Amino acid sequence: MRIVCIGGGPAGLYFGLLMKKLHPDHQVSVVERNRPYDTFGWGVVFSDATMASMQAWDKESADEIQQAFNHWDDIEVLFKGTRQRTSGHGFVGIGRKKLLNILQARCEALGVELKFETDVNSDSDFPDADLIIASDGLNSRIRNKYAKVFEPDLVVRPNRYIWLGTNKPFDAFTFDFRKTEHGWFQAHIYKFDENTSTFIVETTEEAYEAHGLGQMDQQQSIDFCQNLFAETLDGAPLMTNARHLRGSAWLNFSRLICGKWSCFNGQSHVVLMGDAAHTAHFAIGSGTKLAIDDAIELANQFNQAGHTKESIPDVLKTYEDIRRIDVARIQNAARNAMEWFEVVGSRYADTLPPEQFMYSMLTRSQRISHENLRLRDKAWLEGYEHWFAGQSGLAVTENERCLPPMLTPYTLRGTTLANRIVVSPMAMYSAKDGLLDDFHMVHLGARALGGAGLVFGEMTCVAADARITPGCLGLWNDAQTKGWKRFIDFVHANSAAKVGIQLGHAGRKGATKIAWEGIDQPLEDGAWSLLSASALPYLKHSQMPKAMDRADMDRVKADFVAAAKRAAEAGADWLEFHAAHGYLISSFLSPLTNRREDEYGGSHENRARYPLEVFAAIREVWPQDRPISVRLSCHDWTDGGNTPEDAATFANMFKKAGADLIDCSSGQVWKEEKPVYGRLFQTPFSDKIRNEIGIPTIAVGAISEADHANSIIAAGRADLCAVARPHLADPAWVLHEAAKIGLKSVPWPKQYMAAKYQYEANLSRTMAAK
Repeated sequence: MRIVCIGGGPAGLYFGLLMKKLHPDHQVSVVERNRPYDTFGWGVVFSDATMASMQAWDKESADEIQQAFNHWDDIEVLFKGTRQRTSGHGFVGIGRKKLLNILQARCEALGVELKFETDVNSDSDFPDADLIIASDGLNSRIRNKYAKVFEPDLVVRPNRYIWLGTNKPFDAFTFDFRKTEHGWFQAHIYKFDENTSTFIVETTEEAYEAHGLGQMDQQQSIDFCQNLFAETLDGAPLMTNARHLRGSAWLNFSRLICGKWSCFNGQSHVVLMGDAAHTAHFAIGSGTKLAIDDAIELANQFNQAGHTKESIPDVLKTYEDIRRIDVARIQNAARNAMEWFEVVGSRYADTLPPEQFMYSMLTRSQRISHENLRLRDKAWLEGYEHWFAGQSGLAVTENERCLPPMLTPYTLRGTTLANRIVVSPMAMYSAKDGLLDDFHMVHLGARALGGAGLVFGEMTCVAADARITPGCLGLWNDAQTKGWKRFIDFVHANSAAKVGIQLGHAGRKGATKIAWEGIDQPLEDGAWSLLSASALPYLKHSQMPKAMDRADMDRVKADFVAAAKRAAEAGADWLEFHAAHGYLISSFLSPLTNRREDEYGGSHENRARYPLEVFAAIREVWPQDRPISVRLSCHDWTDGGNTPEDAATFANMFKKAGADLIDCSSGQVWKEEKPVYGRLFQTPFSDKIRNEIGIPTIAVGAISEADHANSIIAAGRADLCAVARPHLADPAWVLHEAAKIGLKSVPWPKQYMAAKYQYEANLSRTMAAK
């Protein structure tokens, strides 16, 4: 085949040398606009896994690269006068120029044709090529020419950064955070050869503008950074090798995703590779890794399908299918890390103590979890666990393992939870006339015995016409109050758990069948009238609700107040006000469901007016020594709906009204929603509200193991974790998860102690066998 790689970066060079090595009859050219053995930029970072792949595919170049690598295990964080260090992270760095020089020399040795100082304007410059690799970077002319085919999604991120270097060698991957009168700056620093380190300085657009950095030339920007980080540089100068850039050389990162990676131009097949196809933020240093992995996978597919022109279409399709998955995974982690640095000043730096700030930074991408940190640096993590346990009020003994974050106690007002795991409210659709009966006693009682710190029943409706289905729990009469009291007394007498009652009103989502008979489907018989903020049915064929008038508002508020009094009488330790998921209170908050033109519609203040009125009324009658949380839908997942920013606004309003905690869920407001699911997918909402609004939070959603909960709580992304479906599958989820991480000090019910010892012994045998 005739192969042309447009762009002489890592992707084009490595693919060129691999194809020439695998099939010497290929005619391979790499075309680069810069001069030979010349490049811009400082160092690049690899993972050990990428290096292992390179060893397998071309040992000659890999050996030379490995000899030039600078390897380090430590991460050091400089923050608020502290210097914290952890080990076991396994980075390798190399100068970008050195890397390209090695790949260029290897290409020449194999017979790849290198053409330098050749500016390619179009793929049509190579009409004889069978395959054209568009590895011409973020601003790819080839990709832009076929934009309708490739469907590039390019988002310019808000932060500014400048890529510098210094001749001071750092022995750890160092992050230095400095506060100025206009905001925070951070430096990402790593050594890439014996004498030189990359030194990237990043800040927000607001701080950039306030300091006048946009009006400075390059040298003035360098002088500014040199003065700001003088303590860390210790007299070493900062340097640039980007004098070709005009102005101050501060850049915005551009995140790129493409809908398609290849096309046929009528003569040649064209495929994107490296930064032309996708970008990953430097916060996790994976841009070069992705480029190399692209090259390896495309070469691998030719090896499997055959090095012929006829195989090209199938090869390109398989290449894209395979690489898209890994790229999405890396981009997701990079996005998390990037967003962490974008909000570090407003969200973390001014709120978290240095120890927790360090933990939050280490886990910013969500690829590194609590137990992964234990594998990397056991001593550091156990030191952090001791610190966290001490902050939670536990007496800790040095050199003894203490409770991990999720099992530490948590106090709010006069209520102390034995641990931070919550059994989330989950509809069982098994009540009759709203009564909590023997099923609920067994169901909820088992979860209390299973070790959770707080057990919620399902959404408990404040009136008969407030139910979602005929099978929903209620709290509007004396019999229901007695049922709750019986259950709460049992839990208090037989476990350390506390009991929460979540009060809600179904609104427009009411009068439906129980889930297994048709979820959200309207009742055919026995339906009751519905209320909502506006007269909008949930489904097209759902019952039309009445838009509430003042009399309706007064009645429903009275129902909430009466239910709150009954919850207190029953002995509940915790009350939650349900303002999420499209139910009645939520229908006022979302612009999708609130179309009112009176004082209860329009602005945030108006939409929140009635929800806050009801909340204030129940806060007044609820005992002052017991907490009230508010569940919010923090994202409506559809255009025109509430976003996390809107949720933060409402959270702040509830905070001022006396809410003790925000339970951060999302969705179920609008049937046409398009949620983006994934592990811990709702935790960012909790993180934002907790650390920007300054109110405790519960994280909920796809939290399925102790490692998840410990990571969330230890990083300060939430104060509590609500676990739903895993608790349905395993009533003793907390006890079992504690055993799985080797923690034997967590008490089991005395009646179950024999099972505890056997369970732990079986786990030990399984681990030993592995």
